[in-house]
Amino acid sequence: MDGVSAAVLRRDTAAPMPGSTPGGALAVAGFSALSIALLGYRSQPFGGGQGIYLKYLSKALVDAGHRVDVISGPPYPHLDPRVRLIPLPSLDLFENGLQSLRPRHLLSYTDTVEWLSKLTGGFAEPYTFGRRALKYLRRHGHEYDLIHDNQSLSYGMLALQAAGLPLVTTVHHPITNDLRIALDAANSVTERLLVRRWHRFLTMQTRVARRLQHVITVSECSRRDIARDFGRPVEQVDVVYNGIDTATFRPLEQVKREPLRIMATASADAPLKGLRYLLLAFADLRRQYPGLELLLVSRPKPGGKTERLVDELGLRQAITFVSHISTEDLVTHYARATVAVVPSLYEGFGLPAGEAMACGVPVVATDAGALPEIVGDAGLLVPAADAGALAQAINALLRDPARRRALGDAARRRIVETFSWDVCARDMVAYYRRVLSLANR
Repeated sequence: MDGVSAAVLRRDTAAPMPGSTPGGALAVAGFSALSIALLGYRSQPFGGGQGIYLKYLSKALVDAGHRVDVISGPPYPHLDPRVRLIPLPSLDLFENGLQSLRPRHLLSYTDTVEWLSKLTGGFAEPYTFGRRALKYLRRHGHEYDLIHDNQSLSYGMLALQAAGLPLVTTVHHPITNDLRIALDAANSVTERLLVRRWHRFLTMQTRVARRLQHVITVSECSRRDIARDFGRPVEQVDVVYNGIDTATFRPLEQVKREPLRIMATASADAPLKGLRYLLLAFADLRRQYPGLELLLVSRPKPGGKTERLVDELGLRQAITFVSHISTEDLVTHYARATVAVVPSLYEGFGLPAGEAMACGVPVVATDAGALPEIVGDAGLLVPAADAGALAQAINALLRDPARRRALGDAARRRIVETFSWDVCARDMVAYYRRVLSLANR
């Protein structure tokens, strides 16, 4: 493929003119609006970064004057009213359970595969979503200038590409990293077998990633990891950084910070997020600061590893777990926190770090994955999987109010200037136009 480098993208910043593009007309001449289909196999923002990506990218694109449909499986995204949602229902077995199967579902090969995979410990949603999206777009693909897949990396995407539909795929990071970390955290042969079974979809994603024409990712770190784990030449992976909603994630001057509150947003029982090391660091700090409290935006599994560690460390009364909160509540929690911590063992972009920084909170983060790219010199970086280093960095900020203020101000400036959704949408549209110009050659 002809590479489309991020450096070139950022020079192609002309804004689209108001107006609308007739469905199917390739809008590559001039600056007319584009008609874009964004695809997501599960897109609710509480489910992780992919849902947040669809929510804010679609809004930023319509803000820039383009028409956007989001085609998604459940759980469905929360979208700007100007963005049309086209739902592609699945069995949604993670919500409904295996007992939701009905005889009529057996008439569908796609539904049957989804049910059998869940029954045997697998995760078939990327594959089955690809089949459903292909069926829909064979009928309606002509309505769009471009299709943008959000990491399903399914065989259906190859079929769309073969049909001549301009296709772009975002890979946030290769899930191979999640697999390695989950295998390292497994406590038995049986658990490792179950981890490998659940990640079997990676075989498909690796094959598809090698054959797609246009792949973008959200950081230089992810770019290198995709090349390494998916076997795609690094020059055939382009970078368009994620954005942060800097209008919503903002400092709240009227909210008073709690002087002994630290905060983290991390999936409690996902080894990738490194919460174990934060808990160990917090237990150490409590000896020095008996009133220190930890707010975790997370929902641990009852009786799971996180809950057991909390009890072993005697931290039950010092930790508050919150989950399924509104974005405004999350921003208020950041405003009350003295320090935000990102203890991850890997991040393809580092959305929790970016959101905390946009709120003007001083951040302590690990050096894992793309976090150094996002945090830069506007926060403190420590080695990953090092509870002692986390404790030392948090302690340094707890002891130094002036440094906290300086880092909080620098963090806000960095996100606004480099990682806002306006910047992301500008770079993404430049990328789309270049893809469409290649399709017209």
